[in-house]
Amino acid sequence: MLRRTFLLTTSLAALSACGLTAPPPRLGPDGRPLPTIYRINPNDTGEIQFRVLDSVNALRTGAGAPQLVLNAELNAAAATHSRDMSLQNRPWHFGSDGSSPIDRARRAGYRGRILGQNISETYESELETVAAWMQQEDTRSVITDPDARDMGFAFYQEDNGKIWWTMLTGDGSITGQGLPDNSNS
Repeated sequence: MLRRTFLLTTSLAALSACGLTAPPPRLGPDGRPLPTIYRINPNDTGEIQFRVLDSVNALRTGAGAPQLVLNAELNAAAATHSRDMSLQNRPWHFGSDGSSPIDRARRAGYRGRILGQNISETYESELETVAAWMQQEDTRSVITDPDARDMGFAFYQEDNGKIWWTMLTGDGSITGQGLPDNSNS
């Protein structure tokens, strides 16, 4: 009986130890690890946008730049572009209709000046994407631009898991003429 208990205990210990080691990463044909798919629940869009805003504002504080606020019009323009990049199957700054970031922001109702746009095609999370943008001077300058006051951030995830990210920054000014003042009439 003691021998059976010893074998059973040893076997259970060995099996539990197997569960503590991570399986080796799956490798692609190039020998590099295949990406892990980061699945986004569409109900988490607002949470993701605020997580990015908090991250960007922390980076801006470190760079001595003022805090940004999320802007609904810029979020809409970013969402439109993320989906359009997916349909085109290429990450680039122009829409399938030839539109620029400025055009898309105007269509969405943004009245400030567009200062920059960052885009990405990846399987990585939003925070990994922001970290990658910080590694390149041109995309880092969009994040840390001291003239920026507004931010839009959105994504589109394909069924295969690929995510198209878009970030827009604007200066928060009102460049339009506005409504006439009829208070004196």
